[in-house]
Amino acid sequence: MKILLLLVLLGIHSASARIHSMKYFFTGSSEVSNFPQFVVVGLVDDVQILHYDSNTMKAEPKQDWMRKNTDPQYWERETDGFLETQHNFKVDIEIAKKRFNQTGGVHIFQRMYGCDWDDETGEVNGNEQYGYDGEDFIVFDLKTETWITPSSQAFITKNKWDADKADLANQKHYYTQVCPEWLKKYVEYGKSSLQRTELPSVSLLQKSPSSPVTCHATGFYPNKAVLSWRKDGEDHHEDVDHGETLPNHDGTFQMSTDLRVSSIPPEDWRKYDCVFQLSGVEDVVKVLDKDAVQSNREKPMDTTIIIIVAVVVLIVIIFAAAAFLLYRRFSAKSAPSRK
Repeated sequence: MKILLLLVLLGIHSASARIHSMKYFFTGSSEVSNFPQFVVVGLVDDVQILHYDSNTMKAEPKQDWMRKNTDPQYWERETDGFLETQHNFKVDIEIAKKRFNQTGGVHIFQRMYGCDWDDETGEVNGNEQYGYDGEDFIVFDLKTETWITPSSQAFITKNKWDADKADLANQKHYYTQVCPEWLKKYVEYGKSSLQRTELPSVSLLQKSPSSPVTCHATGFYPNKAVLSWRKDGEDHHEDVDHGETLPNHDGTFQMSTDLRVSSIPPEDWRKYDCVFQLSGVEDVVKVLDKDAVQSNREKPMDTTIIIIVAVVVLIVIIFAAAAFLLYRRFSAKSAPSRK
């Protein structure tokens, strides 16, 4: 289920507001070697806050601010809940295998749920969805309070869950009340970390004269940033390829976007610039200038210097060899004979 494997970037809302998110990812597996049968990952603002798996059978904090602001009973309750879900997932995989007329083999069952909160407008949204073997299985629609499925094998589940009005009411209450309250609590716990802003270093890179120019930004936080190309001050999308936002080891993020320059005349390069945008801070702009582009290719001056150094070294070696030969001849003539 692709949507469960990727974290969705939220758009920039305003100069100071942020849309906060809480997501839980549950993964149950069957016959996957060297991988726990059940794993839970919890995230707030795309930062991992907890982990549980069927090997350790223990919910554990992944951030110091979660450890400091919660008591042991909290983690015991989380562990108990995940143990129960672990058992349910094992049963669910067996049910899904029967629905799809499967027996053995590798199978993956996933659940993702969570909520978003706009700290400016107060708007909240919730979502919950399940996937099986990489495909959407069933999704909860909060607006209509119904379950939606693209899979005929999930119709039985949809009809059963839609008929349970009490559970639908509980779903709505959780995603509009309970989930946002926990999210606000976690954001408060980690506000010194989650609400910080760090600007990146932005570089222009090119492997060869025929390669695209890559605008690379690294070291920024949070990850809800935009990196784009402009021409004459206007957004430019032609011949542009955007990369993914990736985490750095220090908790910051990096991203890149390529501009194919093979069809751009050299005199027009400075009409383009790369712009990094992050909510609440001034844009970082990098003008497309040949002198500013870092490249692996050798510059003409570098090649000239290398050639000169090589010639000088060669001359030194020749003179040294000639001097050595002259010294040997002189020594042979002047040395006394032995009898």
